[in-house]
Amino acid sequence: MIIANGVLTRQSLAGEVVIVTGGGHGIGYEAVRALAWLGAQVVIAEIDKQAGKEAAANLNQELGQSTTTFIYTDVADERSVNHLAHEALRRYGKVDVVLNNATTAPLGAVQDLLIEQWDASYGVNLRGPVLLARAFLPGMVKRHHGLFVCVSSTGVAYMGAYEILKTAQVELANTLQAELEGTGVTVFTIGPGVAPTPTAVSSIERLASLYGQSTAEFYATVQGHFIPVEAAGAGFAAAIALAKQFHGQETSSIQALYAAGIELPDQQNGQGSDRFTAEQLEQIRALSHQVRTTLAQESESWQQRSVFERQWLIRAFKKQAGMSTGQWLELLDRLELAAQAQDGGALATMSLPLNRLASYYGHLYAAADGYVKDPAQREEQLGIVRGWQKEVEDLASILP
Repeated sequence: MIIANGVLTRQSLAGEVVIVTGGGHGIGYEAVRALAWLGAQVVIAEIDKQAGKEAAANLNQELGQSTTTFIYTDVADERSVNHLAHEALRRYGKVDVVLNNATTAPLGAVQDLLIEQWDASYGVNLRGPVLLARAFLPGMVKRHHGLFVCVSSTGVAYMGAYEILKTAQVELANTLQAELEGTGVTVFTIGPGVAPTPTAVSSIERLASLYGQSTAEFYATVQGHFIPVEAAGAGFAAAIALAKQFHGQETSSIQALYAAGIELPDQQNGQGSDRFTAEQLEQIRALSHQVRTTLAQESESWQQRSVFERQWLIRAFKKQAGMSTGQWLELLDRLELAAQAQDGGALATMSLPLNRLASYYGHLYAAADGYVKDPAQREEQLGIVRGWQKEVEDLASILP
């Protein structure tokens, strides 16, 4: 098993009770498998009764112990989610982790999809996570221990009814992270990457047609983003085991695997190490250092503001940049150290939403352009902010 190849052990999640929605198929199944290997008691919350039962039976047989159970669940239905909560608490007395893996992905142009298809996607991809948060977060807060994981995806044409609601899960996670600060409950978002599940393969065939391409041509455009299904699920499990490291962040299966000391075959073959020249490594080191210095100085300047203004600036930054300043500073530290150590494999698997940080500086630029009245001062400030934005854009252009 991929999950067995890193620093995590079969006791890493011992005593934890984890609910995985949509755990009967694909990535969800592999996440359940890896979580059970890590010692968790896993509940497969699945709408497909046959798949759920077979998944639990197969995993219990493979792992040689009763680590997995199945509870029929329609995440879009409040009664069904409440039944899941009642049954899980009756059997185990608590729930420590909720992984919102269940999904549905209607394909088609925004104006062509039936409103019923939008409603169905909303039910699974957003209403479901909200119902699960309502059902399980109070118990986690009461025990000062828990983890709520949302699953994201990047928007593309003809997948709006799926991607828009998955993006909403990111905002849900951001909101929960702010509301649950100091409660002992961890929240983060993770994206699996493009994994060739049967559902994904059939979607790619249809998307190719919508893009006016052959299936082979479309595959060629996304081939570099593929991740094995087992690796995507193992990445979910690794992120859960290392939850404190990812608190409040939007991460990926690849990044979580790397954090767990797990390299996929293409990384082991040195492709990551060969991706950067010596000149690029030095550019990454210098730029990440400069971007971090700028951000640290800006964060320090906020401490001189009033409490209300400071809190507003902190929240605005996180909304624009995707993470808190502390999380950005930590990631930029790791980026600089990896470049300094010439660790191309680490750099190839690090996932930093630099486009969002650049967007934040773009927002500052627009604000300075509109509010600084003195022409000379305005030009000076615009030049400074544009320089900050360019440093981030230059760094993003080098990294994968």
